[in-house]
Amino acid sequence: MAGLALFLSACADPASHVPPFARDPYQPFSRDAAVAIALGEWRAFGAPVDDDAPGTRPPPPPDAKPERMEGLWQRVGLYWWLGLDAGARPGRWTGRHDATGAEFPAAEDERFAWSAAFVSYVMRLAGAGDRFPYGPAHNRYINLAAAGDTRRWAVTAAPPDRAAPAVGDLICFSRTPHPMNFADLPAGRFPAHCDIVVAARPGLLDVVGGDVDDAVTLKHVPTTPAGLIADARYPWFVVVRVLYPPPQTGRW
Repeated sequence: MAGLALFLSACADPASHVPPFARDPYQPFSRDAAVAIALGEWRAFGAPVDDDAPGTRPPPPPDAKPERMEGLWQRVGLYWWLGLDAGARPGRWTGRHDATGAEFPAAEDERFAWSAAFVSYVMRLAGAGDRFPYGPAHNRYINLAAAGDTRRWAVTAAPPDRAAPAVGDLICFSRTPHPMNFADLPAGRFPAHCDIVVAARPGLLDVVGGDVDDAVTLKHVPTTPAGLIADARYPWFVVVRVLYPPPQTGRW
């Protein structure tokens, strides 16, 4: 009976499936950790770079999508499993399977878009604990960042024409028919995409995102001399600042 009680208690814990090093972080949540994890996943996918304008690069044929290749569809499955809380149905998805384990057609992969799961996975493994709003869609952390409850969540939001993204932040654009503006937030459910800033230098950001060209992909985002986004390719509309604890203390 004691064993059953322990099992049921673990199942009730939404993060019970998370490795101990991330559930009770062995190291403080940090920008360095988030960046290193994101770059490690990028290298696992072969370090692809896409600086083309959206829609100008031909998509890979269905049988050549990285997310469906051996060794990579399993990684996408880890993003879903570890990025989401225990019990979430999408947590059973992979880069080519639905929650029942059945393989879905490559042409239907938009229904299983995993870019938000990738961000959640990175933040989870980096040690964000219960301070990051993990979810299967980007609108969850965008909206909560815009709501500004920093006592509960370690995210806040700023407009990209006023805030220079820092390493470890997220930059996001909407995928709505008409691009959204920062003033529209919070906005309920909406399709979006966010990338993690992994490097910043004069005139340029390096950002890594999941499910870009069906892979973890890096792109370069031009910036102004003040560090503001100056990229007309994408309708960037919000900078999600991740409030990492001060490195001196490692505590919020």
